Amino acid sequence: MKVVVITQARSGSTRLPNKVLMEIEGKTLLQIHIDRIRLAELVDDIFIATTINKEDDKIEELANLLNVRYYRGSENDVLDRFYQTVKDVKPDLIVRLTSDCPLIDPKLIDEVIKQAKDRKLDYYANVLEELYPDGQDIEVFTFKALEKSWNETKLKSDREHVTPYIRNNSSYKKGTLFTSDNHFTDENYNHVRLTVDEQVDFEVIEKMISALGLDKDWKTYADYYIKNEDVNLLNKNITRNEGYLKSLNKD
Repeated sequence: MKVVVITQARSGSTRLPNKVLMEIEGKTLLQIHIDRIRLAELVDDIFIATTINKEDDKIEELANLLNVRYYRGSENDVLDRFYQTVKDVKPDLIVRLTSDCPLIDPKLIDEVIKQAKDRKLDYYANVLEELYPDGQDIEVFTFKALEKSWNETKLKSDREHVTPYIRNNSSYKKGTLFTSDNHFTDENYNHVRLTVDEQVDFEVIEKMISALGLDKDWKTYADYYIKNEDVNLLNKNITRNEGYLKSLNKD
């Protein structure tokens, strides 16, 4: 089975413009993110899905420097951007990540991919029940599920956030279109933020990398976050999935 990662990246973030191009220890957040994905053993290829906006020329330049394939498409119809990225490749499985999650765990990526493969599910992820830290979201789905969603869904929130149509019509949500299940963890780390939406998030990641380096697993970073108030007090009041909630309100 061919498995590809698509990570979405753009410069035009409302809350923190150019965030994925910000640097820690001489590396952009996007490079840190890509370097960690490359350690996943079950990933065959990586694509950066960015926009056609002029400001994202910088993303294209970085993709070339990192020797990563890329596609440039719609800013707001991210579902179309994902579909156009791989419509000619037609991989068996697609792993959806977002590039504002620099500390994504390669072993966790492999765990989710393995379960999706072994159980032959249309959709398998650790976000149906949000027990992992924000910044460790991993969704795996079939190309067929992506194509069906691309063909059928019309809601702006579905298209802007790629997978809501699949999730909401999946067996885990009592739907009938897609077989699905959730990847669980023993403890609830939902309150831990390892993602970058605002400047204080960046400061949190910077502090953790300074203390722990770039090669730790998600739980090591999460436990450090929990135990150190000089870290967690910076960003603990930011709402998880704020962008998606705004999109739902617009619908």
